[in-house]
Amino acid sequence: MKIHRRSVLLVALAWLPVVAQESAPPRRITVLSYNIHHGEGTDAKVDLERIAALIRAASPDLVALQEVDRVTRRTGGVNQAQDLACFTGMQYFFGRTIDYQGGMYGNAVLSRLPVNGFANRALPFTPGREARGVAQAHIYSGPTESGHALFRFFATHLDTSEADRLKAVPAILEFASEEPDLPTILAGDLNALPDSAPMKLLAQGFEVAAAGEFLPTYPAGAPQRQIDFILYRPADRWRVVEVRVIEESVASDHRPILAVLELLPPAQASR
Repeated sequence: MKIHRRSVLLVALAWLPVVAQESAPPRRITVLSYNIHHGEGTDAKVDLERIAALIRAASPDLVALQEVDRVTRRTGGVNQAQDLACFTGMQYFFGRTIDYQGGMYGNAVLSRLPVNGFANRALPFTPGREARGVAQAHIYSGPTESGHALFRFFATHLDTSEADRLKAVPAILEFASEEPDLPTILAGDLNALPDSAPMKLLAQGFEVAAAGEFLPTYPAGAPQRQIDFILYRPADRWRVVEVRVIEESVASDHRPILAVLELLPPAQASR
């Protein structure tokens, strides 16, 4: 039987994109979540530079910050997210949750990765309780790429009231379901213990990085319980490389938690 070289070449070329995609290495993403207590440490000093030094030393790609002030009187009218971005060489997004002392207070995201689109999503809460929200970023693979986002990053701070946490979690799950095929990381101070009802509810849509490990984050001086978490979805798109609590007992009333995750290529359709 005679085989035409052109036919062989076309068949080989048809397989190239699949082979290239299958052989593409996972993307390693380092995430830090830190409740900075408006920069005030356990020594009662407000010092953003030591917060920034910790972030630089951890060298994260993405940071979820909670309890961030923006031009409030108590912290000297400083835009804390902007200053931390300058100190660390990252871009930032601030998500207001409440007005406070002439300014604002809420969550922030710092990113070393290209971002195309930030949003601040409100969470349901009980009237009279503190309003809560989710800062959301779409992360891209490169500054010149205009295709689809690689993944989403959610940063949040849930209420100390379990009733309000149980109101907020379904909204977070709904946000995640808006783009069900897009890998997502959720990070923040969830004010919930690992085996609590809000965490069990979150487990319907997310995986907890290093679930089952004892990783206490609060209080900073002698942490006894974990209330700060990094989660991800879907399970088959991420691999957990490392999760640890950074040993910093003075800069804030929480210790930061860090996770190294690998974003895996999507499973190939059967041929």
